[in-house]
Amino acid sequence: PRSTMDHQPKFFENLSGSGKAIGVLTSGGDAQGMNAAVRAVVRMGIYVKAKVYFVYEGYQGMVDGGDNIVEVSWESVSSILQVVPRCTVIGSARCKAFRTREGRLQAAYNLVQRGITNLCVIGGDGSLTGANLFREEWSGLLEELAQKGKIDEEAVKKYAYLNIVGMVGSIDNDFCGTDMTIGTDSALHRIIEVVDAIMTTAQSHQRTFVLEVMGRHCGYLALVSALACGADWVFIPEYPPEEGWEDSMCVKLSENRARKKRLNIIIVAEGAIDCHNKAITSEKVKDLVVQRLGFDTRVTILGHVQRGGTPSAFDRILASRMGVEAVLALLEATPDTPACVVSLSGNQAVRLPLMECVQMTQEVQKAMDEGRFVEAVRLRGRSFENNLNTYKLLSHKRPDAELPKTNFNVAVLNVGAPAAGMNAAVRAAVRVGITEGHKMFAVIDGFEGFARGKIKEISWGDVGGWTGQGGSILGTKRTLPAKYLEKIADQMRTNNINALMVIGGFEAYLGLLELSAAREKYDEFCVPMVMVPATVSNNVPGSDFSIGADTALNTITDTCDRIKQSASGTKRRVFIIETMGGYCGYLANMGALAAGADAAYIFEEQFDIRELQANVEHLTEKMKTSIQRGLVLRNENSNENYTTDFIYQLYSEEGKGVFDCRKNVLGHMQQGGAPSPFDRNFGTKISAKAMQWISKKLKETYRKGKVFANTDDSVCLLGMRRRNLVFQPVAELKNETDFVHRIPKEQWWLKLRPLMKILAKYKTSYDVSDSGQLEHVAMHSPKEAETGAI
Repeated sequence: PRSTMDHQPKFFENLSGSGKAIGVLTSGGDAQGMNAAVRAVVRMGIYVKAKVYFVYEGYQGMVDGGDNIVEVSWESVSSILQVVPRCTVIGSARCKAFRTREGRLQAAYNLVQRGITNLCVIGGDGSLTGANLFREEWSGLLEELAQKGKIDEEAVKKYAYLNIVGMVGSIDNDFCGTDMTIGTDSALHRIIEVVDAIMTTAQSHQRTFVLEVMGRHCGYLALVSALACGADWVFIPEYPPEEGWEDSMCVKLSENRARKKRLNIIIVAEGAIDCHNKAITSEKVKDLVVQRLGFDTRVTILGHVQRGGTPSAFDRILASRMGVEAVLALLEATPDTPACVVSLSGNQAVRLPLMECVQMTQEVQKAMDEGRFVEAVRLRGRSFENNLNTYKLLSHKRPDAELPKTNFNVAVLNVGAPAAGMNAAVRAAVRVGITEGHKMFAVIDGFEGFARGKIKEISWGDVGGWTGQGGSILGTKRTLPAKYLEKIADQMRTNNINALMVIGGFEAYLGLLELSAAREKYDEFCVPMVMVPATVSNNVPGSDFSIGADTALNTITDTCDRIKQSASGTKRRVFIIETMGGYCGYLANMGALAAGADAAYIFEEQFDIRELQANVEHLTEKMKTSIQRGLVLRNENSNENYTTDFIYQLYSEEGKGVFDCRKNVLGHMQQGGAPSPFDRNFGTKISAKAMQWISKKLKETYRKGKVFANTDDSVCLLGMRRRNLVFQPVAELKNETDFVHRIPKEQWWLKLRPLMKILAKYKTSYDVSDSGQLEHVAMHSPKEAETGAI
């Protein structure tokens, strides 16, 4: 709860860290993206004039002291963002010595010697529990050191309190209270890459693949990758299969074969169990399939591949945001505030008491040990529960006889430019629609195809294997419906379409506005309509994210990594990279944050020649340090006169003798490629939710044998807003839209812009008023799982 005095905004630069020392350590298992978190903590710490120390080799280094605890400079974290091989740069160690009081006494002594009373611990629940114990013992440890004459009484007073902030780095995503732990998204990238590769080989042979993924106590990776690749069966510790699962699994596999599905994928979490707490191993599953069905079956164990590779764009941005939050939390900590973890809920940074999270995480384990599996799933949190429900909904088709019959026809279409993840959204819509008892129709080539009557019924099997496909299989056009209203109305009448689901970008939004305006003239448009945002530009009002933007960000980040590598070889080179996005700077700004760029030029923040001059001078200074390369991103429409060529020529002229320049226009590669795990899941879940809304609206608006809906709330956009998925009437979103530049008037990510500048060593003003307040871990009610989180 905020006090009434909190009205004036809080600025990061007004918080002072001078006189404070922050120690950063990573501990426990590796997770990609930990490095990005380390970099953010170091640079934010130095920015507020605190001293920052690396503790090498985790807790072991803290006990050993010496040159394991080193003060760090700005440059020492320069290329840490995309370090390969990615075992944490500071080194992770699971330390035995720290578990003894003797060890902790030595660690306290080493920290006090350097005046470190603030610790930022990046690790899993074990590391964080250890940190909390250390904090509780701290004053006792100092007393004991004073008695032994190792430190004086003054030191005991001066360093009386230890502040601890945790960041969860764990690929299993097994930590309660956080939607995504650092490293989870990157691990999903690795798993999906393997599944995609297997899918291509398996097309040529009829095979069954059993894939074992990490997660000893937590089925998150298994569940989400099953969701992302449309696996036939998944085994996770939290939700063991019912008695007789062997029979039902084999029936399902043989049914799929009969439907001409050439490939079966079964995903097993390493900790999978049956309802008697007996392990289910990948070998056991394989033997079962071979014995009962005689299918050619292969086992692939992913193992440590999942911890490797470069971190995904999502993990880098998450880690950078969390790093800032951690420094803020340390600066604001008092002896009375509990040790906290910083985490993400939806798209909102939050602080949670560390021990509450740990207790909840242990509760899950206890519930599983005692066979209370429904409870275990609920304790994992609403995001996990949603994943499970969506998977169950989409993977198993009920026999036709069991399906309800609503006699409603629902049409699905793609509008705008192609975006990765559109097909996953279409698949989810079709399958949920069929489950709810509707007849589903697919419209080919957007509104234009609709007018020409390119519409056909689409079945459960037709969308099999669609989640991993890039682009738009239905075909998509930018054409708006206004000039075809008559023809589209005819088609709606002929095919008796009772509801519309539009998956697309800004054009889809405009299209729905036009169709709802045409309701006065055409009764055919008086039906429920819903839009799911899908565009790489992420410029649709009413939603923080749109399907396809994450994939595009990863493309940009990968390219920037390669370019930075080439620049490191040649030295003294600055690259200028042009990204897509129309007038929306999302890709340029977030790409710059993820790639560790020096500047990003965007339309939303006007820049003039003085700014360009300052950037050139900044780069000239940078070339004098050990980091002799520069990276600048420019959104394609950021300024009509300061074009990419202009900026390139200006930099080349001004940098003569100091650095040379190269430019790259990334172009349409940003729209292509296989969808990232985030886009597959976001697309699947948001689209399933939209379809359920359509069913609800159809029931509400069905009167006297026909559907009639003409209120504003029957034409909605489903978007992610901070923590929740919300349906918003498109009419209400009009005021939030800049129609000339096709962007929302207010965009959440602009708040992160100063973060990128600070990490690139610019002095800037950073408003952190809505940084995480300390909250409690919410136990959600089962009802809440339907609303809200993703």
